[in-house]
Amino acid sequence: MDFPRIYLQESLSIEALISFHYFEYAKGFVFDGEQHDFWEILYVDKGEVEVRADDVIHTLQQGNMIFHKPEEFHTVHVRHAHKPPNLIVIAFVCHSEAMSQLANKVVSLGDRERNMLSIITQEGFHAFLPPFDSPSVHLLERNEEASFASEQLIKAYLEILLITLIRKQEARGNVQEAQKLKQSSLQKEKAEVGLVGQIMTYLSDHLADSFTLDDLCQTFHLGKSRMKELFQSQKGMGIMEAFKLLKIEQAKTYMREGPYNITEIASLLGYTSIHYFSRDFKKTVGMSPSDYAKSVKARVQR
Repeated sequence: MDFPRIYLQESLSIEALISFHYFEYAKGFVFDGEQHDFWEILYVDKGEVEVRADDVIHTLQQGNMIFHKPEEFHTVHVRHAHKPPNLIVIAFVCHSEAMSQLANKVVSLGDRERNMLSIITQEGFHAFLPPFDSPSVHLLERNEEASFASEQLIKAYLEILLITLIRKQEARGNVQEAQKLKQSSLQKEKAEVGLVGQIMTYLSDHLADSFTLDDLCQTFHLGKSRMKELFQSQKGMGIMEAFKLLKIEQAKTYMREGPYNITEIASLLGYTSIHYFSRDFKKTVGMSPSDYAKSVKARVQR
């Protein structure tokens, strides 16, 4: 029977190892720098160190890892104020496009990533012969007595470490994007609340006037659909209905205060006819203006 096969995809592959170092530097050490066509990672196992990557200077603490991309000029400087560092430096060839997500990055390794790097380091000590602490020695010499598959474990764990860190970068990017979207949404909502508040204040100050939707859109430089969208989202009604409610609420206030009769109130609120005013009032309040005025007086007399 012929069973179908799934040939597993490789999204990232280490093609070759260039160098493997474990440095224990003293205060004042300076590495003048280099530039090459392969990737290099530098991890601070202890202490702290200053690293230059092209034109950017980083001070790395214990637990930090920096990625030097191909053709990036980089230097190392242990200043006298620094705690003497122990550094793991591994250079390798990898042409995966996904590595671009680690370019120019300084990351802090968690326990899981540190354990992976520890395995890579121990396997490196088994797979190759010293020295491991000479900046000028890049030629790796195989140890004929190395444990079974040491080089393969270095490749496998280094690939897993890189994949894990790339996934972290993607997750961080997704979180940041979500935060930006949320912030943008909150800013938009705040701006919309402010704009509707502005419009409502304007309407409150012009209750004696009569406006059309076109008039208000022109005043606030908004399209009709945008104006409708704003008031529906903020007030649950259209702007003309909101304006009418403001007029009716003011009419009720006038009636409670008592200085005007119904005809005068209708006029003060920009109604051309008491009939239209009474119609809007009854539709909104549930009783005619005269009935509402009587109910107000009845409450006062009790």
